[in-house]
Amino acid sequence: MPSQPSKSLDTFANPSPGRDFQIHIEVPEFTCLCPMTGQPDFALLVIDYIPDQLCVELKSLKLYAWSFRNEGKFHEAVTNEILDDLVRALSPRFMRITAKWYVRGGIFTNVVAEHRQPGWTPQPAVQLQEFAPGSNIRG
Repeated sequence: MPSQPSKSLDTFANPSPGRDFQIHIEVPEFTCLCPMTGQPDFALLVIDYIPDQLCVELKSLKLYAWSFRNEGKFHEAVTNEILDDLVRALSPRFMRITAKWYVRGGIFTNVVAEHRQPGWTPQPAVQLQEFAPGSNIRG
């Protein structure tokens, strides 16, 4: 039986809840409809998050993204709706959704929406030394 679009987001237990780590997901074929014209809008969705207790299961995310295909939504509205739904399902420590909308009428649009769990502060970034290409070759 073929898959069907779904608004359900399945989750699984974070395998390392004691550690902050980043999950980076790209959804390159996101589509919805322009609410003004009914024409399709295409976007690359970039989802970056630091999980707390739960992670999103990727097949359910794929079917969730597919569920917007026939819905008329402004770029700003659909980006924030996706963030709200993912935050509701996962309660992440941090999440950022970047929607990079493809050109329409000569205009590109990027929409970025973020969530931070109350009281969570990120660990300081560690700057590692950069090594030149080939620097590990001896001789």
